[in-house]
Amino acid sequence: MRPRHLSRRALLAGGAVALTACSATGPPQPSVRASDSPETTLLKDLIAEKERTIALYSALISGGAQKLVPFRDRHQAHVNELRKYVTVASAPPVTATSTPTSSPKPSLSRLRDLERKAAALRIRQLDRVSPGVAQLIASIGACEAAHVLALPRSL
Repeated sequence: MRPRHLSRRALLAGGAVALTACSATGPPQPSVRASDSPETTLLKDLIAEKERTIALYSALISGGAQKLVPFRDRHQAHVNELRKYVTVASAPPVTATSTPTSSPKPSLSRLRDLERKAAALRIRQLDRVSPGVAQLIASIGACEAAHVLALPRSL
């Protein structure tokens, strides 16, 4: 009895079926989303920080401190620009009534201190980002430093 040899056609057809079966299943899909890059994480944190600052300004504005509207609006412009660089999962919008519950009452001195600390922090954030984002963060820091000096002493 002679061993049977597969014809070339049968061999090619079998190979095609095997390749189709392998490619149909494809590689396994990761069950966990890839983590954000360090730059994206920094930008998301910066957006969250700016939104908390906007909430503090809004709380004082709703109490009658209309002089603070331009300051708050500049922070909102920063958030709008930062969002162009990163997709943030939708979160509830920050409103004047959504001030942090564990934080002390908003005040000018608290805002001034917050602006001072934020401006100082921006310098340390520049080395971890791309040149375009570094320029944006530096500009935001300069604005925050100007706020420290420009905020009124009283309302």
